[in-house]
Amino acid sequence: MTTNIAHAESDDQIAATFEVMRQLRPHLERSEYVSRVRDLMASDGLRMLVLSDDGAVGAVATYRVMNMLYCERLIYIDDLVSDERSRSRGYGSQLIARLKELGRELGCSEIQLISRTIREQAHRFYFREGFGIECFHFRNKLET
Repeated sequence: MTTNIAHAESDDQIAATFEVMRQLRPHLERSEYVSRVRDLMASDGLRMLVLSDDGAVGAVATYRVMNMLYCERLIYIDDLVSDERSRSRGYGSQLIARLKELGRELGCSEIQLISRTIREQAHRFYFREGFGIECFHFRNKLET
């Protein structure tokens, strides 16, 4: 087993993550995926980390670096998903470790993410990785 963690830079590298990302974000459409990711990269500085195992995508994380008044610089994880066929192999932990390392390199004071209340298995994972619950995230959908 040879794992590698690298940023997805090319359209082909981004496209290769679709099947795994769709396990977390089932609303995504393959035909729009690369362009949506590219748009977020251009507008919001989104980055994508990919863990590959023997060349196959095993896990994906998207993140951005943000500056906030209350905590200064932070890494915010938008998405973190391991392929359901290869869970419990430590892929998520490896991505979290790399994101923490990147955060330190980039001068970030913390790493954050939001997880839906129904994702109890994910919450257990985040607690094991040293995350804690510090606030409520409020949401109000706007009518269009």
